[in-house]
This record gives sequence, structure tokens and C-alpha cells, in this order.
Amino acid sequence: MVYVGVGGDIEGKVNPTLMVHEGELVQINLINGEGAEHDVVIDQYAARSSIVVGKNASSTFSFTAQKTGQFAYFCSIAGHRQAGMEGLIQVMQGPREAMSSGAADIVRDPADLPGPIGLRPPKVVRVDLETTELVGQLSNGATYTYWTFNSKVPGPFIRVRVGDTVEVHLKNPENSVMMHSVDFHAATGPGGGAHTTQTEPGKETVVTFKALKPGVYVYHCATPSVAHHITSGMYGLILVEPEGGLPRVDREFYVMQGELYTVAAFGGTGEQEMDYDKLISERPEYFVFNGAVGSLTKAHPLYANAGETVRIFFGVGGPNFTSSFHVIGEIFDQVYTLGSVTAPPVTNVQTVTVAPGGATIVDFKIDRGGQYVLVDHALSRAERGLAGYLVVDGPENDEFMHEGPAKGEPAK
Repeated sequence: MVYVGVGGDIEGKVNPTLMVHEGELVQINLINGEGAEHDVVIDQYAARSSIVVGKNASSTFSFTAQKTGQFAYFCSIAGHRQAGMEGLIQVMQGPREAMSSGAADIVRDPADLPGPIGLRPPKVVRVDLETTELVGQLSNGATYTYWTFNSKVPGPFIRVRVGDTVEVHLKNPENSVMMHSVDFHAATGPGGGAHTTQTEPGKETVVTFKALKPGVYVYHCATPSVAHHITSGMYGLILVEPEGGLPRVDREFYVMQGELYTVAAFGGTGEQEMDYDKLISERPEYFVFNGAVGSLTKAHPLYANAGETVRIFFGVGGPNFTSSFHVIGEIFDQVYTLGSVTAPPVTNVQTVTVAPGGATIVDFKIDRGGQYVLVDHALSRAERGLAGYLVVDGPENDEFMHEGPAKGEPAK
């Protein structure tokens, strides 16, 4: 009786040593391969799975690696540990270091967006987009050749006001392999500008459009195969503010969801190649926020303070899957449904549905400190890379939530 690793560096290894770093959230998935009773226990962390009985039955548990050192994991069913179901988890001191592969960090920091426009008359706004093809870090140990706007995923957050004239300069460098373009859902006209911006390597094109209708809109590459260009990272958001702008908040963030379709299964290492058959049959290996696994957990978490108001501009590049966006432990005070900023916002919402090529805006006040998790509530996708952290500085035990029974009342 043994444990056999699945995926990544532990694939096929017997009782593999699990390497994690201090402070990381560790999730262990146990799948029963032969039908007898089994579980996984880590005594030193008081962490354990449920007992799985039938073949292919599974159980998942998680814990935060707060203690460093080497700890045993094992099956607690009588005789199973002695029969060989035992391995080690090594918790190393300090955060995980970035890959030394030379791959670029393609993740757009969610705090990287321009501030509100406020009160000003309409004007001509120039937008410069450069289509870059580069090898980026997909996950720890894996790289992918991304196609991007301005070397990040998503592309830059573009902010204009209703009535502005938007002049877009699209440059495709000489070292590009592909032709690229841009389609603005905020534009009124054929192809959203894509017909004008089909740009060969070494060329530059310009398209100008009037921002006629306020809202938050997706833009993306529209060069065939459009789905191939989008899955590789070529999408972003443009906000057309209403006259006078949106209500002010303390912090704004920019998050987009997408999928990647690779030849190797999720968790593979080395350079990952795009699988066109998986793409057209809608079988992604990765679901990601802002382009990569761990983008908003290890690399670029969102930060705020208790008592602040937060706004998230959220969009789905896709190209194929709808998101059920949710922040665990929070309720959205206001949701600008379907990205409309002219209709009254919906209040007190738990989860927001956003279609591929769609966007929304969610506002909420953070009442207490702690670590909040951003997810797509199609929660199996969290196991394929889709999670983010909103780290809030402030008290965690208060009248809103605290450990133990209600204060001043006897426990029942």
C-alpha cells in the first residue's frame, strides 16, 4: 500500500516528498485508486482528509503552512501506515523564490490602473498598444509563449469618459511571428476597429473611434484564429466613465479571467505548448486570473485596510468559459450588472455571472481584517490555478465575526 503522486514534479512517484514554503496555502487531493478505505493525516498540522472508500472516491483538505520543518503524512486506517502509506511534507522557511528560467512576469498587477478622470470636458485620448510575443512564467516550473498587449496579461486598463475621441495606435514589432489586431467592444463600427488594425510584424496601424456609451467593456485581438489570440493573453478592459465619473472608493483593482489550453496536463513543467484541438473542443488545462497560476496569490495579491471601500473591475477574456465571480467572506454592496454604469446598481450580491467577452464592476466595504479569497464559484477551477487573495490589514475578531460563542450569552 502506497501513495502515488499525480501531476507536476510528483507525477508517478511513490510516497512523494511534498515541497512547500512557509505561509503557503497547501491543498491535498486524495483519490482512492483501488477501493479499500484510506485517508491522509498530518498530525503536526491537525489536518486530515475524510476517509475515502470506493474506487475513484476523493477527498480534499487544505491548511496554511505556518510551521517549518519536515512532517509525516500517513494513512490512519489500522495497519496501512505500517504497510507503506507514509510520506513527508517539507515546509521550507520563507516565501517561494521566483523561477530562475528567465521567463518574464506577464502578470498585470491588479493595482496597475489609472485613477478616476473626474470632471473634465471631452477630448482626444491617445492609446498606445504594442503587441508583444514573449515567453512568460505560467506557474512554478512552467512557461508559456504569451501574446500580449504591452507585455502583460491583461492588457492595460484604458480609462476615458463618454464623448472622448479615442485614437488607438497599434504597433506590431518586427520580431513578431503573427499578425495582430484589436477589437474594442466600446466602439461603434465594423469589427470594433479590428478591420482597420490588422497589423503585420514591423507595422503600425491607427484607428479612431468616439466613446459614445458609458460602461466597462472588453477589448481583444480579433485576428484569426481569434480564440487562439485571446487564450494566449490578448484581452483587456476599457472603462468609458459617465459624465462626472463613478462614485469614489478608497481602492480600485483590475482583474480578468482566462483559460489556457496546453498539450501537457495541468501541473506540467518546462515550456508548455498550445493545443489547438483542446482549444476548439473547449477542454482547458488552466484557469487563471491575470494570466498565470498564483498571479494574485503569490505574485500580486490585492491589498487593502479594514474600513476601506473597494472596487474591482472584473472581466472575462475567456475565450470560452463563463465566470461566477465571488469573494469568499464578502458581499458585494453594489454590482454594475453586465458592466452598465447607467442602470441602477444591484445591491447585496454574493456571486456575479460574467460571460466571455463581458465585464462587471463590484463595490464593497471591508469591515474586518484577514485574507479573503477571490474565486470563480465553479470551484473545481481553483484546482487548475484560479484563485486570488485580498489581504486586509485590520482586526479580525470583532462584532462582525469572532471565535467562540456569542459574547455576553451562555453557550448552548
